[in-house]
Amino acid sequence: MSTYEPKGALGRFVHEFEETAIAIILGLMTILTFINVVLRYGFNTGIIWGLEAVTFLFAWLVLFGVSYAVKVTAHLGVDAVINLFSGGARKVLTVIAAAICVIYAMMLLKGAWDYWAPFAGMDVTSGRWFPTGFTPTRDQAWYETIDMPMPEWLRFIEPIMNEGEEYEKLPRFIPYAMLPFGMALLLFRFIQVFIAVVKGQKDSLIVSHEVEEQIEDVKHMNAGN
Repeated sequence: MSTYEPKGALGRFVHEFEETAIAIILGLMTILTFINVVLRYGFNTGIIWGLEAVTFLFAWLVLFGVSYAVKVTAHLGVDAVINLFSGGARKVLTVIAAAICVIYAMMLLKGAWDYWAPFAGMDVTSGRWFPTGFTPTRDQAWYETIDMPMPEWLRFIEPIMNEGEEYEKLPRFIPYAMLPFGMALLLFRFIQVFIAVVKGQKDSLIVSHEVEEQIEDVKHMNAGN
């Protein structure tokens, strides 16, 4: 699988942050699920908020994975048309495809922000496709999760987000914040790829022909036997 190693402190930081976050999320999901299984079948009880927490963690994992897969060129795609060309024409088509991906990520980021913003008491963006400003919207910061308890160390946000009222459960804007954050990471990755393609550091946006390469490896192994 081909990868593009980003240069610069920001690129390295984002890469390490994504890998660390993915590892932590996988670990937390495994631990919570294992504990709940033991409690349920061993003691006929369980962590009531465990399933909801694992669901949110899985969603976070997917959103982190979307941007990380761009970095490691793990997204599937169809390159039948691009492979008909070579040289300059091929590069131009690849640059166009990368630009479309950047535009698509920008639209996803706008949609993610507009979905999350009301839960955080913020305004949604105006504009049909791209943000042109902000439009006042109904404050929904009082919405809570179903089972996840409110940590005591987060009580300081109640005067800011909930007009001084106590949260009984974790407010939804906290787990939902991964939506715009994940789309911002995706946009960052596509901008990286676009720059790399323009500079000639990368010649494809999609996964390498890994299956074909593995078949060739097996043929060589069989030929050696």
